[in-house]
Amino acid sequence: MEEIDLKEIFSIFWNKKWILFLVVAIFIAAGLAYEMKFKTPKYTSSTTLVLAMSNTENDKTENAITTTDITLNSKLVSTYSEMVKSKEVVRTVINNLKIEEDEEELRKNVNVTSVEDTELIKIAVTHKNPRYAAKIANEMAKVFSEKVNQIYKINNVYILDEAEIEDEPSNINYVKDTAIFAFAGLVLSAGYIFILNLLDTTVKTAEDIEKTCNIPVLATIPNIDNFDKEVGGARRK
Repeated sequence: MEEIDLKEIFSIFWNKKWILFLVVAIFIAAGLAYEMKFKTPKYTSSTTLVLAMSNTENDKTENAITTTDITLNSKLVSTYSEMVKSKEVVRTVINNLKIEEDEEELRKNVNVTSVEDTELIKIAVTHKNPRYAAKIANEMAKVFSEKVNQIYKINNVYILDEAEIEDEPSNINYVKDTAIFAFAGLVLSAGYIFILNLLDTTVKTAEDIEKTCNIPVLATIPNIDNFDKEVGGARRK
């Protein structure tokens, strides 16, 4: 019984396959048109910081923060993440670079993460201008290091990798987006076909009569148009 149902479902979708192809094609075309015409490309540049042992004399005092205290752990990552995106750091970066940027908007475009089981911090900045993205990321790392030294009285944050200018936008991936649009079109068209079939109460085959009325079909009358064509063809032969 289950095999018959699967065959019927496949037959329903196969008979309406033009709807599937049409809707999927429309979704892909509309999605790519939106990506190319209306979506603003944004570029992401990142710089990597490393926490290492400080060489300052303050480390020898009783009140100094030890290497164990400053080691990157989950709590320190949260603290440093907020420090990097703090108003003081963001304002200092904007003033140093002399750029016109909204503080809150810039903070939203800054992402701070840590490399698992390491003492590395990655600062990623997303901007519509690839040069600004790299400049802001590098300046933010510099200002952040200075703030850590100023607050904790320790100089143990070093820039490992500077941010570079990216050529490819980070918010646009045509292959991935095409797959997403195609899947969305496929789901929508399949749902439409399924609902359309549920609402269709017409009888199309002898099997439909047997299922609906629960009685066997003893005979069927052929379509008169097809019958005339077959008889006419036979006579001409």
